[in-house]
Amino acid sequence: MDTSLEQAVVRFAEPFHSAKDLSTIVEAVGDAKIVMLGEASHGTSDFYTVRAELSRKLIQEKGFTLVAVEGDWPSAQQVNRFIKGFDENGKSAHEIVKSFTRWPTWMWANEEMADFIGWLKEYNNQNGRKTGFYGIDIYSLWESMEEVIHYLTHTNPSGGDLELAKKAFSCFEPFNREPENYAISYASFSTICIEEVSKLLSSIRSNEELYKDDWENDLNLKINALVAKNAEDYYRAMVQSGEVSWNIRDEHMVEAINEIRDYHGRDAKIIIWEHNTHIGDARATDMKNDGMINVGQVLREQNRPEDVFALGFGTYEGTVVASEAWGTPHRIMEVPPARLHSWEEIFHRTGPGSKYVVFNEQNRKAFDQWAGHRAIGVVYHPEFESRGNYVPTRLSKRYDAFIYLEKTKALTPIQVENTVQ
Repeated sequence: MDTSLEQAVVRFAEPFHSAKDLSTIVEAVGDAKIVMLGEASHGTSDFYTVRAELSRKLIQEKGFTLVAVEGDWPSAQQVNRFIKGFDENGKSAHEIVKSFTRWPTWMWANEEMADFIGWLKEYNNQNGRKTGFYGIDIYSLWESMEEVIHYLTHTNPSGGDLELAKKAFSCFEPFNREPENYAISYASFSTICIEEVSKLLSSIRSNEELYKDDWENDLNLKINALVAKNAEDYYRAMVQSGEVSWNIRDEHMVEAINEIRDYHGRDAKIIIWEHNTHIGDARATDMKNDGMINVGQVLREQNRPEDVFALGFGTYEGTVVASEAWGTPHRIMEVPPARLHSWEEIFHRTGPGSKYVVFNEQNRKAFDQWAGHRAIGVVYHPEFESRGNYVPTRLSKRYDAFIYLEKTKALTPIQVENTVQ
């Protein structure tokens, strides 16, 4: 198997030297309306910079107007308002990325993102506020509830939605912003929290005409209510089943993506930044055996094949920002050479140097074989990598294109005060 895969890389992979080499990938995107850009880790500078450059090209050359990331909606909304000029508070891009206060803050509060956010603001200033920036993750239950209450208090203080929001928020108050406390306690009390957040989302959707304006506050209200409803479901499932909670999270991200697309019109084109494990089709990995789905799979199932394009990333070695345990301080870690017979090692074996391949009818079958594909999360232990961190993958079924970077370096975090987990 390895010999044929090695031959496939030699025959079909192209050298990747600089951003100029992204033009072939932009061309391969064609008329797709959804482009998903992965990463093999959350703490690698090169993945962020390449995604940023590719996003610039897609915005400028292909008319993409939406960027959605694996981050909290309330924090990303501050970025969105910044780049669209809704809040003229004099902040810089470097300051606005500090809006991401939930651990791991460095995932979005970093120098690489500040550069891209600064470019987005400048682009929008020159082109009439065209491109938006949105967070599609599920973790911000309390922050999203606060956003709902704050907005309704100022816009419709006598309305029924505010009372629903207050009831829903009061249901979660006893758990001191600790989702684990809520999840563990769920078995001992009624379904009142489930009912309250469901009523709130339903009412806001029914009354959305009341909240329309020129600053996307109606979308902001709706997504925050959606986060509250789905996060409640996620945290309940978290202590019961990793597979179920994973599916709830990815289904939420798809729902948020579709709400954003519906709001701006289904002809609007969206770029999605997430880890490979979310954007690469789960059906082409061993995740399928555990009953797990992901964003890449569901979006492919919901849309025409030509409307969805997924790009994966990999690296052979380098450095990365990660932590030794959830919620602990980050540090720069060494990424060891890729495991023998993994996709990354096979790309390396064909000769040093970064490469890329766009999968098509001519070469897709050659890459439709199983091999391990490295995945590094926010928690990482390089010394134990040989026992984990590799997802069995059929590369050409998981992605539409793949960029292999020979040696990568850690991103540069920006210090954020008063962080929450």
